[in-house]
Amino acid sequence: MRIFGLSIVVTILSLIVAFAYGTQGAMGGLKALALCAILGILEVSLSFDNAVINATVLQRMSEFWQKIFLTIGILIAVFGMRLVFPLAIVWITAGLSPVQAFDLALNPPADGALTFADGSPSYEKLLTDAHPQIASFGGAFLLMLFLNFILEEREITWLSWLERPLARLGKLDMLAVVLALVGVVLTAEFVSDDAHRSTVLLGGILGIVTYVVVDGLGSLFHTEEMVEEAEHASGPSGLAKATGKAGFFLFLYLEVLDASFSFDGVIGAFAITSDPIIIALGLGLIGAMFVRSITVYLVRKGTLSEYVYLEHGAHWAIGALALILLISIGVHVNEIITGLVGVAFIGAAFITSIIRNRREGEPETVGDKEVTPVG
Repeated sequence: MRIFGLSIVVTILSLIVAFAYGTQGAMGGLKALALCAILGILEVSLSFDNAVINATVLQRMSEFWQKIFLTIGILIAVFGMRLVFPLAIVWITAGLSPVQAFDLALNPPADGALTFADGSPSYEKLLTDAHPQIASFGGAFLLMLFLNFILEEREITWLSWLERPLARLGKLDMLAVVLALVGVVLTAEFVSDDAHRSTVLLGGILGIVTYVVVDGLGSLFHTEEMVEEAEHASGPSGLAKATGKAGFFLFLYLEVLDASFSFDGVIGAFAITSDPIIIALGLGLIGAMFVRSITVYLVRKGTLSEYVYLEHGAHWAIGALALILLISIGVHVNEIITGLVGVAFIGAAFITSIIRNRREGEPETVGDKEVTPVG
């Protein structure tokens, strides 16, 4: 309850606000409440792999930067990525002012159409039209994350028959960047239509560049701080946590990662409702809060150390999501498929981790008690 208590309180308050908001308009209170709850469940199901990846990065950060991520980061996730970011896309691509974009979002066509009676596009259509370049950016960023993980040699492998040969190939310098660029070019050439080809290429290249810069700077400053700590230490130290500039760039890395995950959820939310307030309440407050709580739980309980294949499963889920984002530029992919793919990879990784622990006789944690497997 210490970890999930705040998320539960926020969920209850969000549902109350959604009900009150719905009663003030034509939607109705009960419908607004139900839509808000559905969106919260959608976000958690789509972002569980995001929580696992967040936890792997968060445990490398100092306590100060962990708190920053879990406070300021939540505000950015809720209001920045789920409310302001979609509005910003609309006012930039459509040449509208922020006030006009927000008014357009609050006043969709009465019949649920994508255009008004005078032929002007709705908020939903403008946001959907921006999907190719945003999906190429997010897909390329997530593809780089997946490739950098899977092309690195590791002591523990999950799908060993595939991960070990890939790790040997990963000894080639910059192979991840080359493969990601090839993926972006193939997407632009064979998946995107002619009208969006150049923007898909630009979005994909920017996604790759963003990953290389943010991840590289974080690693650089972390290494420098570890060297400084070692020079001033009188004896051996424990695992160094990222502080200062390294912590900031890891924080920035997590926010870009969250953006890559969240936009797919925002687009998927329009299959349920186009109301930006309900989307912000459901995806942002309920969904993002629970994803943060799951992240904290994984870090504090040491779940990733206990179930060693979870990190692998999450990265394979991210690789699948990257491909889905790139494919979705030309072909609609149902959000249910996106969510189930992630759940399937993580579920399989969790089950095989349990089997591994039992086979090797490692203790498993049940609640707060340690249990040694028998057999």
